[in-house]
Amino acid sequence: MEKEALEILTVEVKKWLRAAKDLIMMSFSETIEVSEKSARNDLVTNIDREVQAFLIEQIKAYDPEANILAEESGENELSSLKGHVWVIDPIDGTLNFILQQDHFCIMLGYFEDGIGQVGFIYEVMTDELFWGGPVLGVFTNEEPLPKCPDTALADGLLGFNAVMYGHDRFQTRRVGDAAMGIRISGCAGIELTQVLKGELAGYVSNLYPWDYAAGKIMLETLGYHVTDLFGKPLPFHGRTPFLAAGPRAHAEILEKVSDKY
Repeated sequence: MEKEALEILTVEVKKWLRAAKDLIMMSFSETIEVSEKSARNDLVTNIDREVQAFLIEQIKAYDPEANILAEESGENELSSLKGHVWVIDPIDGTLNFILQQDHFCIMLGYFEDGIGQVGFIYEVMTDELFWGGPVLGVFTNEEPLPKCPDTALADGLLGFNAVMYGHDRFQTRRVGDAAMGIRISGCAGIELTQVLKGELAGYVSNLYPWDYAAGKIMLETLGYHVTDLFGKPLPFHGRTPFLAAGPRAHAEILEKVSDKY
């Protein structure tokens, strides 16, 4: 997509995200309906579904050719990434949303024939929007973000998935021990923005496509490496051990992990 068309698209998406924030903020004064998905700590709320439905409605009106890959309501599989593909996580960090009413975000990525055009991660409670891609550059609100600082693993902090680290899956404790320290927020989007800002040297988790699509576009634009935990391309299908880091930290992490656990 040409730069002018992408600029128009970003203006529209920013409007959608602000309107989605209004839906979320109104929910805090109401009773939120909570349901289990796969386990007692894998939850979905009526607000997740409402925000997703709202975003899909806006996307379809703006881009009638759009294909949707999203977390909720039967939109979580696509047979192909051909054409216009929008990837939606309506509320990333649902447990935080339910229990803290904080530390969650909305994520949206736009792809054409599998190529990331622009991603958005909106931290709702701080009103901080990360957006951009290879044509536009990457921004926090309207401030451009610098290129990847390429921090060595020993000199930086790592964001981590709590279960992977706690159970030492893929020998990830060796990775954490080699870093300056680890941080766990319970929200993939927030940890990805911390990598974007250079606050984390990398992020190791176990993610679905809607958890990483938006961040992948922006991170790669800034020079970060984004792959599965073994250096292979992300499949955009199912749940995948995930790694995003600067080139040096990425290579060091790959040397320490194992595909057996």
